[in-house]
Amino acid sequence: MRAIEFKSHTNSVGNLEINYPLNTKNKNVRVVIFIEDEIEEEEKLWLESINSNPAFDFLKEEEGIYNLNDGKPL
Repeated sequence: MRAIEFKSHTNSVGNLEINYPLNTKNKNVRVVIFIEDEIEEEEKLWLESINSNPAFDFLKEEEGIYNLNDGKPL
């Protein structure tokens, strides 16, 4: 199975407009759509909940043990 990702936009009514040639006819297809604003809001909520959860307080106390001079460049 191939994954196809492309940028598109919505029209003034809110309908998604897609202009992307698949070069295949009379086949079943699967379309996956992620709306970026909702994903960013969910991620923000997740990070805020972790930041306020006392179970993760030990991470705030740890010293940074790595810096930019550690490791080798790729």
